Amino acid sequence: MGTLIILAILALVVLGFNNPLWWFAGAALLYLHFRYGRTGQGPTGSSSPRGAGSSARGDNDYRAYRQRRDQQARWERRYRRERPWTTRQKRN
Repeated sequence: MGTLIILAILALVVLGFNNPLWWFAGAALLYLHFRYGRTGQGPTGSSSPRGAGSSARGDNDYRAYRQRRDQQARWERRYRRERPWTTRQKRN
């Protein structure tokens, strides 16, 4: 699919020597190809919504999320343990 897009962009550039409007069309196609078409993912990083059922990628994403969350919790507990004077609340 990427080869067809590149060929279409080149054809639009060649046609653009007679009509500059084709160059703009080629530039727009090139932008759209790099923005949305190279990996099949949109700017949010997900090409399909998560519905019922679990995909392998979804499992890996959740596992990575849990690992980051647990690591952050460990860092916060360690920080509170090593620096108790900074986490104390002042009482009036």
